[in-house]
Amino acid sequence: MREYLFMALVAAAVTFLLVPLVRRFAIRIGAMPEVRERDVHTTPTPRLGGLAMYFGMVAGLLVAGNLNRTGYVLSQDQTTLALIVAGGLITLTGFLDDWWGMDPFIKLGGQIAAAGVMVFFDMRLTSIPLPDSWGGAYVLDYNLSTVLTILIVVVAINAVNFVDGLDGLAAGIVGIAAAATWMYSIFLDQAIEQNRINTTAAITAILIGMCLGFLPHNFHPAKIFMGDTGAMLLGLVLAGSLITVTPLDPFSFDGINKFGTLVPLLLPVAVLVLPLTDLITAVVRRTSHGMSPFAPDRGHLHHRLLDIGHSQRRTVLIMYAWTVLFAFGLVTMSVFGVPILLFPIVILLALGVLVMMALPRFRGRGGAHAAPRGDSGDDDDGPPTGPMPVIQPFDEVTRQVRRPSPNQERNTVQAFPGGS
Repeated sequence: MREYLFMALVAAAVTFLLVPLVRRFAIRIGAMPEVRERDVHTTPTPRLGGLAMYFGMVAGLLVAGNLNRTGYVLSQDQTTLALIVAGGLITLTGFLDDWWGMDPFIKLGGQIAAAGVMVFFDMRLTSIPLPDSWGGAYVLDYNLSTVLTILIVVVAINAVNFVDGLDGLAAGIVGIAAAATWMYSIFLDQAIEQNRINTTAAITAILIGMCLGFLPHNFHPAKIFMGDTGAMLLGLVLAGSLITVTPLDPFSFDGINKFGTLVPLLLPVAVLVLPLTDLITAVVRRTSHGMSPFAPDRGHLHHRLLDIGHSQRRTVLIMYAWTVLFAFGLVTMSVFGVPILLFPIVILLALGVLVMMALPRFRGRGGAHAAPRGDSGDDDDGPPTGPMPVIQPFDEVTRQVRRPSPNQERNTVQAFPGGS
């Protein structure tokens, strides 16, 4: 456990310390676009925060590779090299998109290429674990394994990218998802091999550190955005952890309850429930209106929560709570061997929490429109982020406050004899 904590702290520290430097770099090269109509923030904010996350990931992986127990596990395959090369490719793709803008299909090509790099280094899905009553584990041939791995990675990348719309939202949700995946990987490895050191736990520990290192700079009011550079990187690393959580030996699940056997299939859905829901509804919404699935709009889940009266911080915390309920609820039920039929109950409970959070009595007195945002007594949006008034030069300010000369005073009195 100390090794996981150490690599997470290294990733967090490197990310945290590099963000101010990346912010200056983004401002210098102009990676700070004007505010768009669909944006929630009101002032231009630098992007490219994902550059700091990438170097935090690299530092965490290099440190992990030199630790006694984790280093031995990572040396058994090419996970470290796969994440560094694929992560570098997806970070470069996001960087160019944040700086110059990029056609959606070219960006999709970069995502597929990064997923292909992971497959090239043999970081791929090898089997689908199923209970014996369902026919047992299904071993994938190389071609099907390649297609499914690329599909999972691309979907995860875009799901995280779609949900990245509020300060601290994507980093927090991915951090929670990584923590749940880490917890499950520890339980699974302990049950199968009586060990707590595995590749998935190492990846998720580093991912947690990346998110924690970036959040202090990104929570509302954000000083920097991760941009596509960071959102796509987080999606790729999270997808890598979900791929590696399935053991190489598909028959090693024997003896674990049916619910535990199915968790590798349900876990990606549980930890990505919000991003996946947002992705699916966005595609349906846009295509039903004759728009491209990649066309931006203002209909995401976080936009809807803002529109009913929640502040930015409260909206983010609501979505955090929903992610925690899904991800940790599923893992906890698996650890304690709860029947799989209870999973729909967790889904209903999570939906109930979201509905309750949306009720007026949970938003403060008078509902969403009781008072303007700036006059709300419980507004937690932090300092104003709108444009500051024009600051006049010092000489101009001095000229305005300087007392008039005696001649000017006499002229004023003559012009207004009734004045005093």
